[in-house]
Amino acid sequence: MEAKKTLVSPSLLAANFIDLRSDIDMINRSEADWLHLDVMDGVFVPNISFGFPVLEAVARQCTKPLDVHYMIVHPEQYIRQTARLGAMMMNVHYEACTHLHRTVEEIHAAGMKAGVTLNPATPVCVLEDIIGDVDMVLLMSVNPGFGGQKFIENTIGKVKRLRKLINDTGSHALIEVDGGVQGETAPRLVAAGVDVLVSGSYVFKSADPYRTIRELKLLGANRI
Repeated sequence: MEAKKTLVSPSLLAANFIDLRSDIDMINRSEADWLHLDVMDGVFVPNISFGFPVLEAVARQCTKPLDVHYMIVHPEQYIRQTARLGAMMMNVHYEACTHLHRTVEEIHAAGMKAGVTLNPATPVCVLEDIIGDVDMVLLMSVNPGFGGQKFIENTIGKVKRLRKLINDTGSHALIEVDGGVQGETAPRLVAAGVDVLVSGSYVFKSADPYRTIRELKLLGANRI
């Protein structure tokens, strides 16, 4: 059986917005699998990032699949707009969706994969009745809203609990983790069962981003 490499989704939030084209070109040339886009509204989280004018410009330039993460209230209002970007994955917060199953169905109907994100204090058990319908679960390993935060250690155990839930239910959902992913935390996350690593500052501030991305991908090389 072929070894399973870790997927890497660098977070655009840590890129150089003065020279965004250069950073996106770097992602295009790198071994990164996806590009992670954090959309913040200043309501669901205490920060504002970027909106559709930036997303549309990035979509025109980026050749990697777009992994769009909405940290906003009422994300269901933007499903069609997100699909028009050509996004591969639309990720919504469990905490922001009153009718989560309906939202997941609508994301699928729009031609995208559906991800569900959990904040650090939200337990994985809330996904028991939806885990078979989602394509990915994103676990926040920091409190959402700002980059560069310290990794929350409880995330390792949370990944293991989520992996058990996925295995026990026969779900095919991937596990993605975002927040504080760097050289020390990434190997432990992959060992616990993570499939996709989101990394911002660790990639974009690296002296050699290409090598950093490659090293993150190789963490899963011994996993079957």
